[in-house]
Amino acid sequence: MEKSLLRFVTSGSVDDGKSTLIGRLLYETNCIFEDQYEAVKKTSKKTGKKEVDLSLLLDGLSAEREQKITIDVAYRYFSTAKRKFIIADSPGHEQYTRNMVTGASNSQLAIILIDARNGILTQSKRHGFLISLLQIPHLIVAVNKMDLVDYSQEVFEKISDEYLTFSEKLDIHDIIFIPISALKGDNVVSVSSNMKWYDGKSLLQILEDVHVTADRNLIDFRFPVQYVLRPHQDFRGYAGTLTSGTISPDEEVLILPSGKTSVIKSIVADNKELKEAYAGQAIVLTLKDNLDVSRGDMIVRKNNLPHINDFFDAMLCWMSEIPLSGSKHYLLKHTTQTVKVYIKKIHYKININTLHRQKTTDLTLNEIGRVEIKTAKPLFFDAYKANHGTGSFILIDPLTNHTAAAGMIREIPHTVSEWKRSMPLAISHHEKNLRWEAGNIPLSIWEEHNGHKAGIIWLTGLSGSGKSTLAKHLVKELFERGCQVMYLDGDNIRQGLNNDLGFSQADRTENIRRIGETAKLFFSQGNIVICAFISPFQKDRDFVRSLVPKDRFIELYMKCDIEVCKERDPKGLYKKAYAGEIPDFTGVSSPYEAPAEPEIAIETDVKGIQENLSLVLDYLVKQQFIE
Repeated sequence: MEKSLLRFVTSGSVDDGKSTLIGRLLYETNCIFEDQYEAVKKTSKKTGKKEVDLSLLLDGLSAEREQKITIDVAYRYFSTAKRKFIIADSPGHEQYTRNMVTGASNSQLAIILIDARNGILTQSKRHGFLISLLQIPHLIVAVNKMDLVDYSQEVFEKISDEYLTFSEKLDIHDIIFIPISALKGDNVVSVSSNMKWYDGKSLLQILEDVHVTADRNLIDFRFPVQYVLRPHQDFRGYAGTLTSGTISPDEEVLILPSGKTSVIKSIVADNKELKEAYAGQAIVLTLKDNLDVSRGDMIVRKNNLPHINDFFDAMLCWMSEIPLSGSKHYLLKHTTQTVKVYIKKIHYKININTLHRQKTTDLTLNEIGRVEIKTAKPLFFDAYKANHGTGSFILIDPLTNHTAAAGMIREIPHTVSEWKRSMPLAISHHEKNLRWEAGNIPLSIWEEHNGHKAGIIWLTGLSGSGKSTLAKHLVKELFERGCQVMYLDGDNIRQGLNNDLGFSQADRTENIRRIGETAKLFFSQGNIVICAFISPFQKDRDFVRSLVPKDRFIELYMKCDIEVCKERDPKGLYKKAYAGEIPDFTGVSSPYEAPAEPEIAIETDVKGIQENLSLVLDYLVKQQFIE
C-alpha cells in the first residue's frame, strides 16, 4: 500500500529551535548519511558545543551558518513506516516573512515553536496569523527547550493557555500543544520520561496520525486546461492538473467560458486509462464532442460552477520591495490563466502584532492587506477558504517580471458583472413533478446509532454578538464527546449555496429559508445541526422551527449590547454601515427582532465564552440531547 504524504512547515521566532527540531527528526528516523552526521558532529565540537548541533544539517547558505539563523526556506524529506514527509523550515526574522509565506503555502500542517524560557513573542503571533490566513488546517504548538526550564509543567501550561486565548481570534480549529526539547530529543520521536505529567503523543506520532485526506476538496470538480494535445487527427486531449474534486468517464461537464456541454469520454494518465481521477493528479481528458477548448479554459460539472467574475476582494501578502501602487497594472496568474489587473481599492492593512486593521494607501514589503481587484477578463474561481487551488493567485510586476504578491480570494461581490449577466450558460428548469424521498433509515434508528438526539441549535443575534465564536466552541465540544454534528455559518453559506442573494428583506428571508431546509436534511439523518445566523426577523426563525418537531429546535439568543458589538466589529461591518457602504445593515439601518421566548438567552457582553458554553451544554444535558 502506498504511503500517504504530509507536507508541513516549521515556524516561530528566531532561535526557537526550528532547524534543530528538523535535524532531530532526520537523525532519529535514519534519514541522513553517516558521513553527514560525522561532519556535523565534528563542526559542533570545533565550536565548543557539548551537544551535536543538528541544526547544521539544514543551514545551507553561508550567511545562515555565520549568523546561525534561517534565511531561505529549506525543504527536507524524510519517511517512516507509516508516512512520507516534506518539511519546509521557514525563517523566523520579520524581514523574511515572505519566505515563510512561500514555505507554508502548500502545507497541510504547521508547527510553531516557542522557546519555553521566552514565552510567546511577536513572531509567534505573527506566524499564527499567517497560518490562519493561509488556512492551514492543522497546527501544533511545540513549546521547545523544556530542558532549560527543568521540564516545568507550570511553564508549559501557562504558555499553552496564553496561546490558546490568542488563537481564538484566528481561524484555527485544530490545535495541539506539546512540550519538547529538540536538542535532547524529549517528546520528539518518542515520549520522554522527563515529563511524566504529559500524557499525549510524541511529535512524530502526531505527524504520523494526523488525518489530512479530509482536508482536500473532493467535491468541487475544477480542471483548468493547461495544454491541448493533438498527436494525430484522431485524438484531441486536454492536459492539466485536477485542482479539486473527482471525475469519471461518462460524466456530463461544462466548458468555461463558452458554456458548451459535453461528456467525458476518457481519462488518461501515464498512458493508461483511468476509471476515476482525483484532486492533484496530472491527467488528460477527452470529450465525446469536438469542442473549441483552449489553455485557460476550465472544465467543471454543469451543476457545480465556480464564481465567474472580473472583480473580487482578496488578501495580499506583499513580497516586493517596490510598494503596491493603485495606479499601476499588474499581471495576475491564476490556475492556467494570466490576465492584466489593477488594484481598484485598498481596504486596509493588518497590524500583525495587534491584528488591528489600519487605513493605508499602499502595501510595502511583508505587509498584508485586503484589496479589491479588477481583472481585464473574467476568472473562474472559488473563495480560498473553500478551494485553495482556485482561490489563490500571484501578482507579477510586468516591468521586472518579479512576483509582487501572493493573494487569497476572500469575498465575492454580490453585484453581478455585466459579462456574467450575458454568459451563455444553460439554465436548468425547475422540475414540477417532485416528491419528497424519505430515506430507508428512520430518525430513531439514526439517533440510536449516533447515541444522542438530533436537533437544530439556532444562534441568533447582532453582528459581533459572538455567534460564530460560540458555535465553533460548541461544535468542537460536541465532536469531542462523540456526537454527529454539523455547522452552518452565514458567511460560508453566502459564498456557495446563497451567493446569488443580496441583503434586501426578501433576500434575507430566502437566505434563511434555504438554510432551514438544508438544516432539516442534516437533522433527518440524526445530526445536531448548529446554525449561526443573524436571522433578524422572527417569522423567518419561526419558519425554520416549523420544519422539525417542536422539542428539537433550540433558539439560542446571543444577547449583546449594540455598543459592545460596534466596539468588537470583527469584520469592520459597522464601520462600513455607518459610512453608508452597506445599506440595510442590521442594527444600523435595518431592524433586529429579538426572540420573544428563546429556549436559551445568554449575555455575551457580560459573560465569557467558557461560561456561556457551559450554559448551553447544561441545557442540552437537561433536555437529554447529550449525556
